[in-house]
Amino acid sequence: MGLFFDVLQAINNPNQQGSVSQLESITRSVQQATSNQGIDAGTTQSLVSALGSFLQPALQQQQSMMGKNQLETLLGRFGTGTTTASASTVSALFPPQMQQQMIQTIAQKTGISPNILRSILPLLIPAVLSLLGMGAKTTGTGGGVRLALIWLRHLLW
Repeated sequence: MGLFFDVLQAINNPNQQGSVSQLESITRSVQQATSNQGIDAGTTQSLVSALGSFLQPALQQQQSMMGKNQLETLLGRFGTGTTTASASTVSALFPPQMQQQMIQTIAQKTGISPNILRSILPLLIPAVLSLLGMGAKTTGTGGGVRLALIWLRHLLW
């Protein structure tokens, strides 16, 4: 429930990015990406949860390797409200070997084919990051990575 309330707080706070239309867009993108592949709602929920479970340590690892500023810059390339990304943008944030580990882990947890996961991750990663970015400050930079890591912890519980 913590993530839900954090999203509502971001929507209602003029000092944070986020709106109902962004949330609708993110939800619609996730539903479209998964339903186009024949993934039902329950499996979609498991998929998003598994992705969140992977993203937390992956972002922490990337922050330790490249530093907070570079990670925030990469996260900024996704932009708030962005629900798609190029393969190069996803690869800049998560190198191919990390993506492969992500795909294998999520496939084991959800039963979804690795080929299907490979095709929808460029849609799902930006959607989840956009959701997390809804709590970023509206002026200046900062707050986004810290808040993203906090919100990812909510996905795990």
